[in-house]
Amino acid sequence: MSKKATVLIIEDEHNIANIVKDYLRVHHFEPIISRTGEDAMRFLKEQSPDFIILDLTLPDCDGIELCRQIREKSNVAILILSARGSDTDKVLGLGFGADDYMTKPFSLSELVARINAHLRKQDRLLQEHTKKKEIIQIDNMEINKTEHTFKRDRQQIALSAKEFELLYFLIESSNQVFSKSQLLDAIWGYDAYGDENTITVYIRRLREKIENNPSSPVYIQTVWGVGYKFTTQNN
Repeated sequence: MSKKATVLIIEDEHNIANIVKDYLRVHHFEPIISRTGEDAMRFLKEQSPDFIILDLTLPDCDGIELCRQIREKSNVAILILSARGSDTDKVLGLGFGADDYMTKPFSLSELVARINAHLRKQDRLLQEHTKKKEIIQIDNMEINKTEHTFKRDRQQIALSAKEFELLYFLIESSNQVFSKSQLLDAIWGYDAYGDENTITVYIRRLREKIENNPSSPVYIQTVWGVGYKFTTQNN
């Protein structure tokens, strides 16, 4: 990761908390210690850690209940680190939202390995989510914002920068009608006094490139007296 991942250590045993903190710092994490559930929840209201290590035996609350409360407010990965190693505790902890469970005594190197594994998984999920948002597929077409490409029937169609921006904007908001002035403002940044003929020209160019019959468009439709919208063949 480009920045140090913040790890919140919720542990009331000073020796264990400090040992884990020092070891994580050596391995390029940013560790923070909370010794009570109340302190941990206060921290979570103010900041968003990348990972949580949670002990089940705390002076002011039960760790499993705290795990449930954290999960209601955040999707951050939680690893329970506890001397309570019974199957019941593990099932309860994982059932209330923990992502992993280690029992004391434990290996510091294994702890770091598990943290890194969960962070890598989070990064992959974030990248996949971003990729899905950046690539839109409609009917036989695919528009990729990251690569700045448009394909129809798997064949790439060359678009100018503004043609691409206008098409992506329309596809991203399929079935929503936009006036010429709204499209000018969204793509060119013009105000209401911009040259609306620009939109007419670009709509014509896009139709010539993506429609089977540009004079009778299926996708980029004119809503007379209002503006334009992108629609699918299924609508």
